[in-house]
Amino acid sequence: MKFVKAASIAALGVSLVFVGGCQMFGSSKGASSTTSPFTESKLPGGGLALPQNERIHLSTDNQWIEKEGHLSDLIRLQWTGDRAKPAIAWADEQGKDKTAIISHDKANNPEQHDHKHISIETTMSPTGENKDQLFTRLEIPYDTDVAEIRTHSSNFNVMDGILRVAGEGNRDVQLANTGKDNATSPLWSLRANSAELKGSNAGADFNVIRYSDEGEVLDSALTIKRDHGQVGIGTEDPQSALDINGDGIRIRESRTPASSKAPGNPGDIAWDENYVYVCVAKDTWKRTELSNW
Repeated sequence: MKFVKAASIAALGVSLVFVGGCQMFGSSKGASSTTSPFTESKLPGGGLALPQNERIHLSTDNQWIEKEGHLSDLIRLQWTGDRAKPAIAWADEQGKDKTAIISHDKANNPEQHDHKHISIETTMSPTGENKDQLFTRLEIPYDTDVAEIRTHSSNFNVMDGILRVAGEGNRDVQLANTGKDNATSPLWSLRANSAELKGSNAGADFNVIRYSDEGEVLDSALTIKRDHGQVGIGTEDPQSALDINGDGIRIRESRTPASSKAPGNPGDIAWDENYVYVCVAKDTWKRTELSNW
């Protein structure tokens, strides 16, 4: 019992010495140890400040195991009020916050939905409506099996790289409408579908999926088969280079080839009010007359 009590007092003493700043870290100027007391922070809200250019070096050999208390988490930030927001912030030379990483449960405004996310925030434009205010750019929610990661007022630029969607089911890039509390309703999807990979380049065909106002799949408006590249409009099983499941096709603009030897490629089609023209060989046209009935 005396040993336990003595150990507790010793541990408390070490903590007090550390917080009081009587024993600090190695100086960046080469000294192995210095007496460098904390000073009062000059930033808004005060707090303790280390001397400039001092460092904190944390290390562990523990594993990240939940039942052992996640002993390898060398820094743990906790909120003890339901609207508190523990944060790590970066300030410029004038002490103004410019970027931050924040995790929290509830919004500042009680009328808003619960946030339950970690967010990366940066300041808005210094000349804009919300001058220098920190604003969420990326948020990742917790307490959910599938995290709906969101961005706000942000653009993604992939420079000299690949934006990849991988998996075994449908692989979608979705265009959606935003509703209340960040709820989304899909409008279109670009999809590599879940068709089985059978070899010979078959399977995982490309679809353009359209949705109803209620967010339900209507059909695949466009399909491209991966094995032979055939295109289907209104059909997911095209049987020719272009297979249209419909009762009409329209060429909006009329054109009259100058002569039967006018420039053209085999398969070109044109029309005017009197004829339909078909190019049957290089620079070789034939026509059929149109008549009323």
